[in-house]
Amino acid sequence: MDPEALARRIVAVADDKGATDLVAIDVSDLLGYTDFLIIGTARNERQAKAIAEEVQYRLKHDDGLLAKRVEGLPEARWILVDYIDCILHVFVTETRELYRLEQLWGEAPRIDLGDLAGDVRRRA
Repeated sequence: MDPEALARRIVAVADDKGATDLVAIDVSDLLGYTDFLIIGTARNERQAKAIAEEVQYRLKHDDGLLAKRVEGLPEARWILVDYIDCILHVFVTETRELYRLEQLWGEAPRIDLGDLAGDVRRRA
């Protein structure tokens, strides 16, 4: 699966599990270790954990892909799921507002997520 297709797949699964404010940032021209950062918000730590676990489960069982690294599950305020070409960041609202990754990577282009199933919106 190419990196953009993987990013779209991760966004779709996270959306299905209730992640909000999803954004996929193309950092392929800016970073050497990944192509896309996917950022989403969960209502609370329990939902953040559920989103990260669902992404891992569905990508493993449906697509045969295993995450190379997962961080933050015990606290679940910021969970990182690393698929090498794509890194998923699931935040609770306060933590996302604190770190503001979208502003850090503000010059990087975003994938238009409007064509994905569900109510995925591109975050400005």
